[in-house]
Formats: sequence, structure tokens, C-alpha cells
Amino acid sequence: MCREQGKRMRHPIADLAAVVTVMDDGGSSGRLRREYKILPPGDIRNCLVALSDDEALLSKLFRYRFAGGGVLRGHSLGNLLLTALTGITGDFAEAVRKSGQVLAIRGRIYPSTLQNVTLEATMEDGRVIAGETRIPRAHGRIRELHLRPRRVRPLAEAMSAIQQANLILVGPGSLYTSVIPNLLVSGVARAIARSKATRVYISNLMTQPGETDGMSTAAHVRAIYRQTGYKLFDYVVINNGKISPRVAKRYRAEGAAPVATDARELARLGVRCVRGDLLDDRGVIRHDSVRLAKLLISMFLAHSDTH
Repeated sequence: MCREQGKRMRHPIADLAAVVTVMDDGGSSGRLRREYKILPPGDIRNCLVALSDDEALLSKLFRYRFAGGGVLRGHSLGNLLLTALTGITGDFAEAVRKSGQVLAIRGRIYPSTLQNVTLEATMEDGRVIAGETRIPRAHGRIRELHLRPRRVRPLAEAMSAIQQANLILVGPGSLYTSVIPNLLVSGVARAIARSKATRVYISNLMTQPGETDGMSTAAHVRAIYRQTGYKLFDYVVINNGKISPRVAKRYRAEGAAPVATDARELARLGVRCVRGDLLDDRGVIRHDSVRLAKLLISMFLAHSDTH
């Protein structure tokens, strides 16, 4: 059964590390990846901004996106700065570290790998689709994901962060083009499976058209287990807040629906589920970061008290 989680919180997280996928091939990131032969900076930039003071001028500069019709159209300043720092340092991971220093972020950010990796999906109808942005547009069920090259070396610092963690969070994010790709990097899923940490999957709020149509939370977890070959989670976190009818209607028109939960099926997968009102649907549907953080910390402390 799913249970409500209390809000007990004795102390904040002392150290935070984010391991981020580097397989984006669309938009500004894709253009910079093709033109400058660097890893795509967009997801890293988003994490840098998320861990910085969101109201600080430098954070706003990192989020600034150029408009107009020139060559800079669509690029964010943060992406360009990460590209420039990679050129200066000759090392993408070092560029990320220095950017974190500039923004005075709370935590550490690591790309999952420094290899140039392409995401590849084999569809149920046999088609093979290459490229993160092309996969959701293929309009079919995904049978299996692969990385190209097949064996991808993880960043040593990212592996160390996983191995030393007390609390491991996976998600929320696009199941097949964000969450699973990181877990396919060699050794990552195995390290999580062997970890003594509290391991948590944060369920998406909505299905993603062209990627997870009709998939429940249990189906998301099964897909992760099938792709990695490991049972990775102790808990799954699920929202029980109600989406406003106006916002729900707009999402339905786009082909998205709330992710359904089957507590019995999750129990059969060996995962305990924890519910909370985690919804922020002011304009767009997303998790309320403060309420989610409180729930995760209180859940971690409760789990630690029983082990």
C-alpha cells in the first residue's frame, strides 16, 4: 500500500551531487554539439541554475536566451559560456566545475560520461531511431534503448558520488530520453543496485506524448528494471495533489495525462510508495520543489531510523 509521509525534518542535506545526462542533440545544445564537437551543455546548464541562487544576476544571465534572427538565435548564454570554458580548459567536466564556482552552486554537478554518445531506440515495429530528439517523434512503442557506442565509460567522480551516497534519487524526467540513458552508462545501474543508500524513484506527474503514452508508475519502474537488468529502488514518490481542471484540459489537448498509480503492482515489484501533495500547476505542471525536498528528507530519516 502507498502511505502518506509526514513532514519531520531534523537537518538539511549536507552534500548534494547531481549526475546529468549528456545525450541531447536538439536545440541550442545540439547545434553547439555539432559545430564545436563538445558535449551538449543544456541539461548541465539547467542543473547549474537549479543549484544556484535563482534570483542572482549570474543565474539570470545563464538562463538568458537570445532572440532575433541572427546566428545567436535560440542559444542560451549559459550554453555559450560552457562551450567557451570547455575551449579554454580543454575539459568539459572542468568547465562544469568552474561554472559551478562562478554561480556559487549548492552542490556538485557531474556529466555521466565524457564520451560523445548517441541514444538509439529500437521500436516495437522494428524501426531503429537514433538521436534523443527524434525518439519521441517516432510515434511508436519503444522496445529497447541502446547507447552508441555500446560500452560507455562513466566519469569517475560521478561513480564515486553514487558509491558514497546515503540517498539516491532518480527522476523525475523523460523516462526513455533522460532517466534511462544515464543508467545505461557502464557501471552506473550496478553501483545503484549494490548501494546501501535509500534509493528513490520520483514518479513523473504526467505522461509524455510519443514516449510514455498510457504508462503507469509501475510501468515506468518495470521499464527501468528491464533496461538495466537490476532492481534499483526502495521507494517510489507519487503525487496525490489534484490538478486544476483548466490546466488538465490543456494537457489533454496535447496528449498528456496524469501518470496512474497501481500500489499493488508496485508492491509486486518490491517498491514501497510514498504519497504527498507535491503539485505545482501554476501555468505548467511540475513538482513543488520545497514540498518534495521536505518529503524526501523526512522519508530518508524515517528509513534510516529503521535500519
